[in-house]
Amino acid sequence: MKILLVEDDQSLREIYSIRLTAEGYTIVAAGDGEEALAVAVREKPDLILSDVMMPKISGFDMLDILRSTPETKDVRVIMMTALSSEDQRQRGEALGADRYLVKSQVGIEDVVNAVHEVLNDLATGGGNPAADNSTDAAGNPVSNFGTGAPATVGVAPVNPTVPPMAPVAPEPTPASAPLPPTEFGTPTASI
Repeated sequence: MKILLVEDDQSLREIYSIRLTAEGYTIVAAGDGEEALAVAVREKPDLILSDVMMPKISGFDMLDILRSTPETKDVRVIMMTALSSEDQRQRGEALGADRYLVKSQVGIEDVVNAVHEVLNDLATGGGNPAADNSTDAAGNPVSNFGTGAPATVGVAPVNPTVPPMAPVAPEPTPASAPLPPTEFGTPTASI
């Protein structure tokens, strides 16, 4: 699934990009609302994760334009902002934001979880290869994370031709030497 990440702070843009890419999403980025509008029409993302306070066009104005543009009116949008006032949240919701996150109240994992929820892909593993619940012909769980062949994970089957190993007794531990007296007295037990 493709996410358009709109953030004017390059460091935050890179952090969110790296984390969401690790979840299996394809990330396209824009540094302001004006650029984001052009990228949204061209790239047709499944979700737009956008800051509110940006140069050129604010996130609210961008959202208003997205909702009134036929090519982007149905794209899911998560707004992220430093503005924690209730009227700002209501404005975002009135403009059609699917979620409104206050940056000071959420961490990156909260953002990732919100992305999964809005894209409704937690149960299906749509954006998260690690959440894929596929099984092989024997019913073993299979992970398709990465670019190689699917790797079976879980417990390996027991080979009936190999006898089980006898339990091994633990080696005795050497006795501990008594601890020397301290200024607080003689120790009563050694560790």
